[in-house]
Amino acid sequence: MKKTVTTLADGRELIYYDAAEDTVRDAVDRRPLDPVSTSSEIRRDPLLGDAVAIASHRQARTYHPPADACPLCPTREGRHSEIPDDHYDVAVFENRFPSLAGDSGRCEVVCFTSDHDASFADLTEEQAALVLAAWTDRTAALAALGQVTQVFCFENRGAEIGVTLGHPHGQIYGYPFVTPRTELMLRSAARHREETGANLFDDVVAREEKDGSRVVLATDHWIAFVPYAAHWPYEVHLYPRRRVPDLRELDEGARTEFPQVYLELLRRFDRIFGPGEPPTPYISAWHQAPFGVDGREDFALHLELFTIRRTSGKLKFLAGSESGMSVFINDVPPEAAAERLREVASQ
Repeated sequence: MKKTVTTLADGRELIYYDAAEDTVRDAVDRRPLDPVSTSSEIRRDPLLGDAVAIASHRQARTYHPPADACPLCPTREGRHSEIPDDHYDVAVFENRFPSLAGDSGRCEVVCFTSDHDASFADLTEEQAALVLAAWTDRTAALAALGQVTQVFCFENRGAEIGVTLGHPHGQIYGYPFVTPRTELMLRSAARHREETGANLFDDVVAREEKDGSRVVLATDHWIAFVPYAAHWPYEVHLYPRRRVPDLRELDEGARTEFPQVYLELLRRFDRIFGPGEPPTPYISAWHQAPFGVDGREDFALHLELFTIRRTSGKLKFLAGSESGMSVFINDVPPEAAAERLREVASQ
């Protein structure tokens, strides 16, 4: 992998990740951009104790542009974009409309491919491995920033999720705090350690593998299963068999095997609802241990992949119980979801 760091016209950082070591990246961003102006602010909710990012400047962000005006496509034929070069393998840049900025953290965009009409599931194993390398490198870079406490790599796919740019891409957030969901996991892991002397994540994985009814696929280095108390209609958790706190510590075997496993899961998601159905909307989220906190050594890196589509043509809405009380109601039994995801395996 070759990494090339450059800047855009307004000073934001842009990083190319290329499979070929001899790739030259010297294209210049010639857009007449004004300096980025953000108003990101973190406010604490005194009742719940969690944080809310107030970012009013995001109201002006690009919203469903036509394909020939996509800001994530390469710059070609005089049409300038966020990527000055006329092609790329993987590109990462600072978001022009970040939810978190400055002392409040950092937001980056990850473009998985220059092909506007592709999706992550269309990538080759070599391309997926390059994305994993980019996620890992950005985790290491953001971990070195004093204002970042936790790194979150994720992808939103589909208009139903709220995606405003159709080009295959994801994002990376560098939070200046431990997120509420991670705090809950750390708290549960600490309680489990105190009560049993064992690691909670290890025990969860072992229980799922022993039961087997919710396991979707298992390989030498990874295991994927629908969790016992799945929140979403179709939800899969993917764990490396060797517990590590974040992407930086995956061993070579896990890195080598990941593209095959992850692409298989994404392709199964697109087959859940049968032929002729539109691509399945999903969120794919890496859960990594925060830095400098108690319990980091007990945390287990894992990926959570889920869809809000509960059946053909119907979405799972977060209504009164979910939005008002954070109590999820799932219409699809986890065992049935796992069985369906096994049925649609690649032939």
